[in-house]
Amino acid sequence: MAAVKKNNVTRLLEKRGVPYTAYELPPEKLGALETARLLHVPPERVFKTIVVTRKQGKPILAVVSALQEVDLKAVAKAVGEKKVFLPSQKEAERLTGLLAGGISPLALLGRGFTVLLDESATQADFLHVSGGQRGLNVRLAVKDFIRLTGARVAPIGRTLSPSDIKKP
Repeated sequence: MAAVKKNNVTRLLEKRGVPYTAYELPPEKLGALETARLLHVPPERVFKTIVVTRKQGKPILAVVSALQEVDLKAVAKAVGEKKVFLPSQKEAERLTGLLAGGISPLALLGRGFTVLLDESATQADFLHVSGGQRGLNVRLAVKDFIRLTGARVAPIGRTLSPSDIKKP
């Protein structure tokens, strides 16, 4: 495999001494299931970042596996809100400054986002997440992801039914 181009996320991981592996993917927006297929890894190890908004305050970055969807009631409970909302893709891009398919908590460190990680992530030592741009995926230890992002672990994902899982 050719060397993957460096970006702010990979430079940050190197600067902080966090072991990781970067993977180059096609530069178009890919779903987490397609990413898992291309990387030949179990879909429960590939995590997607979903932007969730509140009535007031900074948005939430809800991180769930490819086999899940975000449970908005569980997210609201985890952050002490009555209700949270799913913005449009365009709005999520505006709020983060990143393109959908490249939104990553690792690229948004220090910007005040609350990061929630589904508890299923703790069932293995590693996870895959976006590297902060389309076409870049990084694998790192779950404990390092939590430490870097300040993520709170909570049951925020709802398992997709087999009919909801679209085969690429």
